[in-house]
Amino acid sequence: MSEDKKVLGIDIGGTKVHIGLVQDGQITNEVKLSTSAHAQQDQILQEIICGIEKIMEPDVAGVGIGVPGLVDEANGIVHSVQNIPSWNEVHLKAYLENHLKKPVCITNDANSFAAGEKMYGKGKQYKNLVGITLGTGFGTGIIVDHQVYSGKYSCAGEFGGMPYQDKTIEDYCSGKFFKKIHGMSGIKVQRLAESGDVKALKILEEYGHHLGNALKIILYALSPDAIFLGGSVCGCFEYFKDAMQKSVQAFPFKLVTDELAIECSVIDNAAILGAAALFKMRETEERFVTNKILAL
Repeated sequence: MSEDKKVLGIDIGGTKVHIGLVQDGQITNEVKLSTSAHAQQDQILQEIICGIEKIMEPDVAGVGIGVPGLVDEANGIVHSVQNIPSWNEVHLKAYLENHLKKPVCITNDANSFAAGEKMYGKGKQYKNLVGITLGTGFGTGIIVDHQVYSGKYSCAGEFGGMPYQDKTIEDYCSGKFFKKIHGMSGIKVQRLAESGDVKALKILEEYGHHLGNALKIILYALSPDAIFLGGSVCGCFEYFKDAMQKSVQAFPFKLVTDELAIECSVIDNAAILGAAALFKMRETEERFVTNKILAL
């Protein structure tokens, strides 16, 4: 697919839906909707359709969607969406394709982030990379051989749920760490650190140590070329990066860490661009497989 074709990127969250028209890596039009999170499934679907219709154009090639839940990607069925109780089994692909008459691709939001970094960010040059969102949770998306690897039900790379110390990686490596372990919001810790507060700086150093340990687990499992960090906690990167790197450098295979890039994403609206990138990548992947079969 040529880069200049328009794609609709959709980020579905528990409190809002963000829809953007993407062309040449830029959002040319967008709409944001409040999600009726506790409404019935059909009402929420209708709200999404109404939002799409506000910016839909005839020459849109397709739709990419990121959701915070499990996804049967082949059939486009969304399961167990966080903070939307009625979305236990939503045939989202069929519903939207029936209304829009456009192809639709769906994955979880962490995979969308990784896809956006690969197509529109610093990840372009890397064959294998991992994208990690550090916010209220710890989300991981995986790119293998230039394509999203999502696994069954879009669940590959859920490192946040792995046991770590007395809790999980997510408890120590997301925004939960500041609230649950230290009783302060991440924003407050950041503001205090910016003013030179010694306690806040120590908390962020501790956070960096835990995050570095999580990255070592990812290195053992995947050994990517690069790891890109996104999400609200990245606002504190300069305060935790040294401790993080110190932990990572304890990884026993120095050849791996010497060539590993760990950077914060600089993409604006990563969720929307990532959803659009997902569609482009899936469409390219399907065309490659089809051509390979025809050549046999």
